[in-house]
Amino acid sequence: MADWATISSLATAGGTLVLAVASFASIRSADRAALSAERAVQASLRPVLISSRVDDPVQKLIWMDGHWTRLTGSAGYVRVEDGRLYLAASVRNVGAGLGVIHGWRFAEDATYADRRPASPESFRRQSRDLYVAPGDIGFWHAAIRDPADPDHAPMIQRMKNRERINIDLLYGDHEGGQRTISRFAMIPRGDDDQAWFCQVVRHWNLDRPDPR
Repeated sequence: MADWATISSLATAGGTLVLAVASFASIRSADRAALSAERAVQASLRPVLISSRVDDPVQKLIWMDGHWTRLTGSAGYVRVEDGRLYLAASVRNVGAGLGVIHGWRFAEDATYADRRPASPESFRRQSRDLYVAPGDIGFWHAAIRDPADPDHAPMIQRMKNRERINIDLLYGDHEGGQRTISRFAMIPRGDDDQAWFCQVVRHWNLDRPDPR
């Protein structure tokens, strides 16, 4: 004679197991969907800065002390005036999100091919945030006005010798996330001692997995 109590218990247990498996699969699917949605949102906010194109428009730059210049597409800028060192670069944002430049640092030749990102704490902060709209051009500029600054003499020496000057820029999206470090090289252009190319060299991701 069938033990209906046992059969009922087994049926209940089986149904519970099926529901548990279905719930687990549903949760996994929901997690994957949420992760995909999160990545899509991040991609829509992510800036990626590179050097601008040669045919990009000329931009007028003004430093806080009144120094100014006109910067052509794909150009870098290195000048000394009354002992003050002025630096700038024409950049383009090829990412989908608004880029905000937070800081910069001088990268010596010994770090040129380094595949490790520098510590964000080692960067000089911009006196103001610099914004680069998605799909548009913008600029970075900075200055070293104190001759006693440790980077002042080496960078001026490179400028006078017409040697490459490497600059790392720290930037992120407008919500303060997705921080990235991009290395730019200021390269002497021809025989004109006032002309420099700007070229992007490498990118590092700080707040998400790095592609390398």
